Amino acid sequence: MIRIQQVKLPLEHNEEDLWEKAAETLKIKRDQIKSLSIFRKSIDARKKNEILFIYALDIELYNDSDIKLSKRNNNLSIVEPFNYEINSTGEMLLKNRPVIIGSGPAGLFCALLLAEKGYEPIIIERGKKVKDRIKDIDKFWKDGTLNERSNIQFGEGGAGTFSDGKLNTLIKDRSKRGKRVLEEFVEAGAPEEILYVNKPHVGTDLLRDVLVKIRKKVIGLGGTFRFEELVTDICVKDNTVYRIETENDIIDTGVLVLAIGHSARDTFEMLSKKLEIEPKAFAIGVRIEHHQSMINEGQYGEMAGHPNLGSADYKFVHKCKNGRSVYTFCMCPGGMVTGSSSEKGGVVTNGMSYYDRDLENANSAIVVTVNPSDFGGEDPLSGVEFQRKFESKAFELGGGSYHAPVQLFKDFTEKKASKAFGEIYPTYRPGSNFANLWECLPDFVCESIVEGVTAFGTWLTGFDRPDAVLTGVETRTSSPVRITRGEDMQSSVKGIYPCGEGSGYAGGIMSAAIDGLKVAEYIIKTYKPIKSKKE
Repeated sequence: MIRIQQVKLPLEHNEEDLWEKAAETLKIKRDQIKSLSIFRKSIDARKKNEILFIYALDIELYNDSDIKLSKRNNNLSIVEPFNYEINSTGEMLLKNRPVIIGSGPAGLFCALLLAEKGYEPIIIERGKKVKDRIKDIDKFWKDGTLNERSNIQFGEGGAGTFSDGKLNTLIKDRSKRGKRVLEEFVEAGAPEEILYVNKPHVGTDLLRDVLVKIRKKVIGLGGTFRFEELVTDICVKDNTVYRIETENDIIDTGVLVLAIGHSARDTFEMLSKKLEIEPKAFAIGVRIEHHQSMINEGQYGEMAGHPNLGSADYKFVHKCKNGRSVYTFCMCPGGMVTGSSSEKGGVVTNGMSYYDRDLENANSAIVVTVNPSDFGGEDPLSGVEFQRKFESKAFELGGGSYHAPVQLFKDFTEKKASKAFGEIYPTYRPGSNFANLWECLPDFVCESIVEGVTAFGTWLTGFDRPDAVLTGVETRTSSPVRITRGEDMQSSVKGIYPCGEGSGYAGGIMSAAIDGLKVAEYIIKTYKPIKSKKE
């Protein structure tokens, strides 16, 4: 198969243009091409008056002898199809079924691979199935009634279920695990374009259905899901796990995957007495909102609104005078800021978009990295307490009813509470109240946000506009802890495999799913498949 890189086409083009351009590049006739598929697609908007689509195309010819690749053309290469395939080579016997705690991307894809290979995993999730979880979240957004076991953070699919559904990752993926994850999403109903677009996303609306279909596939392969069940203890003997306890059951197991989310604070506390856990850096800050139309104009100029472009996004980072870095995180085009609390007495924000990204506002987190040295202690859970401190302050500033404190950017720079909105209104539910956000964040974070947003305004006109709305606080960017693990993926206790975002080894849907596959691979290389009947 021949791969052609850097195929450039104008904004207005169709599928036939791809075939014609491929034939032109290879200097052959159009009818000599047997098949064409898109390997990668991105937008080059550096010249606003000449926006281009950039493709990488995979071409199959009827007769390979029709062409000889020139060594002088670096955009042409021969590629071989790569299939992700893992063989069961383990020799150790499993006395009991492996158990996975958490049904987020890490737990789900770990379970899927194990189920495919005959290991009949048990997946335990404290939260509810997606359908029931939606009802609890809608009620919280409507009247502030928080269900601590079923919310944005907990339930089927994890926190990513209610997000923009971004499926890109910065980690290197030579093993093609990421390709396997994307193919699984497509098989479960996600748009095929996620296999090749530069920044794939499915949106929260499509992602919910995809997760349910993958769950049903795992069940069909011998897996078992146990929702609304909290793990309360892990039993260890001779530094090896042999049992776990839930609220209403005891389950014997010698293989335990910790695919917990970054907000499983009670589980962190229990694990800190069993395993080696260390505090980890994360980031905190606020959500910023603008009109999506402004973002589109800033990125695409006069072509903003063209149906082939969709809603524009952005990604910025700035090194501040105080030595800190401030950056945008989890940008949600045409989306909303979500009430994402999971504990009583705390306000937490996040962002969410539907697949069409067609709501009025764009939002993203503006966050600053905080390190264990900022937490004021060496306790493994000091980062958790650091988060709680500012979530509690935001709760009080918002009025004590899960309304979030909000402030216009100009007033934020002047450290004074706002009195009226400009052209932009906050999307956060269950509601918001004006406040001075400096009272619920560290000064160094606020100083960095002021400097960062001002700098971002030089790159995207209007980003630092006076009436841009800031909503506090964003504290759950990643896990505040890391559960240490060795090269064999096991923790300090044998048989326990820390995995995904909550354990400190991922930072989004894709990287978490990939880490879940990695852990499953090690289990498969160690143990033989289960031979017993499903529970």
